[in-house]
Amino acid sequence: MFRGSGKWIGVLLTAALTLTVLQDDAHGHFGMVIPSDNMVMQGDPREVVLTLSFSHPMEGMGMDLERPAVFEVTVGDVKKDLRMGVKEIRVMGHKAWQARYRIRRPGVYIFHMEPTPYWEPAEDCYIIHYTKTVVAAFGDEEGWDRELGLKTEIVPLTRPFGLYSGNVFQGIVKLGGQPVPFARVEVEYYNRDGKAVAPTDYMITQTLKADQNGVFTYAVPRPGWWGFAALNTSPEKRKHKGEEKDVELGAVLWVKFEAWQEK
Repeated sequence: MFRGSGKWIGVLLTAALTLTVLQDDAHGHFGMVIPSDNMVMQGDPREVVLTLSFSHPMEGMGMDLERPAVFEVTVGDVKKDLRMGVKEIRVMGHKAWQARYRIRRPGVYIFHMEPTPYWEPAEDCYIIHYTKTVVAAFGDEEGWDRELGLKTEIVPLTRPFGLYSGNVFQGIVKLGGQPVPFARVEVEYYNRDGKAVAPTDYMITQTLKADQNGVFTYAVPRPGWWGFAALNTSPEKRKHKGEEKDVELGAVLWVKFEAWQEK
């Protein structure tokens, strides 16, 4: 062993650990609200089961989600608090939540979650993902583009249900009610069964930018659930162990795309 080898081994181990953290950091965190059905039709079960979690959805890597600070459904001009009905479960081996909601009449049901702020040591910041999904029932489609007035949200410009894989999806990123020019948007597939394989790490999270009006466009390559996360830094900071830290605000929208079917 040459002189100073211990020092160099330490340097190499530190570099390897740093690279691992940076690679993990490059992959998207996503708040998740996934319903058992996003288009309730005649003859379908009227009870929708909603699973709330926090993860790297393409890689199947979960993180603990504490009880959400807010979990609501909006139908027309009416909001209903669903937080008291959530029960703790495990998703990807980590703490998650589940709720049941009975669809009683035609309508467009917008579910949204605001989580308890998540401290991410690898990024030295807090993460808060305002997460939405839309369920349509019994042929009604009025209000699918409704803005909820969240701190940040993606307002769909494409109807977020009744979509085929291969369709182009568009949304507008808003922060404080205003469009965010050139917002960064991350896109990931919910690889629920683990069968999808990314050829390289670059393919795990798709990344794009909105235009000058905050509008983004993405063509979905395969059926399933896809998450769109628009990330911005909050003007307000939160304290962690006495120090002021940045807060990442994520506007997240989950949309399901169906396979083309023939007789």
